[in-house]
Amino acid sequence: MSKITQNPLSLALALAVLCLFAGPTVAAATSRPALHVDMSKLPPLPAFKVSDLDTSVSACADLSNYVDGKWSANNPVPADKTSWGTFEMLDERSLAVQRQIVEAAAKGGTVPGSNEQKTGDLYALGLDEARLNAEGLAPLKPILAQVDAIASGADVASYLRANFAKGNQDVFGFGASPDFKNASMMLGFTGQGGLSLPEKAYYSDPQYQDKRDAFVAHVERMLDLGGVDAAAAKAQAQAVLAIETRFAAASFSRIEMRDPANRYGYVTVAEADAVTPHFPWSQFLAAEGLKDVAGISMGQPKFFAEFDKMLVDVSAADWRAYLRYHAIIGAAPYLSDAFANERFAFYGTTMRGQKEQKPRWKRSLDSVNNTMGEALGQVYVQQVFPEESKAQMLALVTNLRMALKTRLENLPWMSPETKARALEKWNTFTPKIGYPDRWRDYSGLAIDRKKSYFENMLAAGAFENAYDMAKIGKPVDRSEWNITPQEVNAYYSAQRNEIVFPAAILQPPFFDPKADPAINYGGIGAVIGHEIMHGYDDQGSKFDAHGNNNDWWTESDRKAFNERTARLVKQFDDYIAIDDLHVKGALTLGENIGDLGGINIAYDALQRALADKHVGKIDGFTQNQRFFLNFASVWRRNFTPDELKLRLNTDPHAPVHFRANGAPSNMGAFAAAFSCKAGDPMVRSGDDKVQIW
Repeated sequence: MSKITQNPLSLALALAVLCLFAGPTVAAATSRPALHVDMSKLPPLPAFKVSDLDTSVSACADLSNYVDGKWSANNPVPADKTSWGTFEMLDERSLAVQRQIVEAAAKGGTVPGSNEQKTGDLYALGLDEARLNAEGLAPLKPILAQVDAIASGADVASYLRANFAKGNQDVFGFGASPDFKNASMMLGFTGQGGLSLPEKAYYSDPQYQDKRDAFVAHVERMLDLGGVDAAAAKAQAQAVLAIETRFAAASFSRIEMRDPANRYGYVTVAEADAVTPHFPWSQFLAAEGLKDVAGISMGQPKFFAEFDKMLVDVSAADWRAYLRYHAIIGAAPYLSDAFANERFAFYGTTMRGQKEQKPRWKRSLDSVNNTMGEALGQVYVQQVFPEESKAQMLALVTNLRMALKTRLENLPWMSPETKARALEKWNTFTPKIGYPDRWRDYSGLAIDRKKSYFENMLAAGAFENAYDMAKIGKPVDRSEWNITPQEVNAYYSAQRNEIVFPAAILQPPFFDPKADPAINYGGIGAVIGHEIMHGYDDQGSKFDAHGNNNDWWTESDRKAFNERTARLVKQFDDYIAIDDLHVKGALTLGENIGDLGGINIAYDALQRALADKHVGKIDGFTQNQRFFLNFASVWRRNFTPDELKLRLNTDPHAPVHFRANGAPSNMGAFAAAFSCKAGDPMVRSGDDKVQIW
């Protein structure tokens, strides 16, 4: 979607698998203590204001700076963040609500075994700095002892099998996802991983030599904290880099991983074993409790063939160094300050330019969300999500869908045959709004304050892994959400052909039940449109109405589509983001198609909504103008320079300035709304003007 969550840089889980209704069922063992969130303690909601406009800039020259320039100049990135804007402001508001919930639970008095007891106790464990510092490395020592016992490639394989079953994934990723060729069933997907730096280029490109040097120094320090003497730590750090460099060389790039053909490749278990004879998948699946599994998806066989070679030709000592570092860095957030601070110093400051670490309460809350997000979300929506918002959102979605249908029916460049298949996909589209209609059951997870923070996180990891493994070979649960209600985000799933909008994003400037139509259609309407259009972007368009990776296009229609998207790639390639670094049009293509198609159908839907009513100027602006003004305000955001540079290599979304300007500059409706003239920077024509859907 339109936001990238602040995740660690490790690509160990870089699998392809990435990628409402009244009366939700209440899970068993859930207590409901009296709780009333104090709304007066929440940060203010961001919202479009005319006073923010920079009238020294013309909307026809630069819509983004006209709407957001003054705000950006007055809102630097806070020291504990790498970006600051609309999404982060809503994040802060959501976190403030969540904090009140978990702090009330952490005080005790909850029913043992209830969701409130578990979330409250885990949160309290994360806050207990004195205990964490007193425990030091002790909670991790059993795992380090397992690493120290490795004496061969066969031992490496055994270690990985045992730890995957506990939810600790190293070297590669493995998880459940709908089968690309039979989207009604869940399949096990395995995918490349094992990297600590953001992208394969960081391991070979000369321009990232400083990052590699900093990484080696960081690994040395982390190994030293893990009990390795200084001389050995220096040698081991080089071994870690060498192993990851081999993984990187055998991996697909971020751009290559956008192609579904590089994310999926069904193989039988015997065929998988043939790729990695020194890592038998039959034994791996058995360790995961998976019996009678005929096959899995292995989309990157080159990576796994290299991994198998490394089990033979990499020394046991080097493997120990690699697995020791990854064990320590994975545990660092749940150990003493020394570990957490070193982890932050590299991944936060060196890689992203973040000056200060997030306060401990936010880090502890992250752990709660990562382990029991829906348990917390259930209370969250009871406190802050009004039912009328859901009803209005469903009406907006319906209006957007009808606008899309009209566009599909009238596309001048698409044949009737392909249009029929596009409309079939449109007809099976499913929206999910606010929160799940069925909440997850966490009764099988025990959180115990007597045990260490790290031990409890291990228990949560094992619980989550078992939950995920249990899906493999089963029908897809279409009621399931892959996001929590308290997250400020949204997503489209090609394999489920659904869009999902959690409660936390359904606030200004995206959505306001009391706002005029233009504000909502320019905000959440454009986001709805964006998510819908992912079903028809360069990758989503390769999945059919049933979620299968199936080519439903005629050859001539696909060629016409590719010609249009190539012009959009060039358009974004030409944008310079920072210094002499350009946006990567191929990396951001899917999101740019989503933005362009989304704003067009949102604008059409606004015209439908205004057809039977007259809405005069508000604050001196027409509805059409306010539509584009709020669209631009959604994308106001500042980044640290290091964060922006990192995102240019890893983020499938273009920098926000170009998102605010890019799509409107291709629309005649924008030029008409602001009386722009030919030759104005925001007015494209001829081959420079991109129209797809």
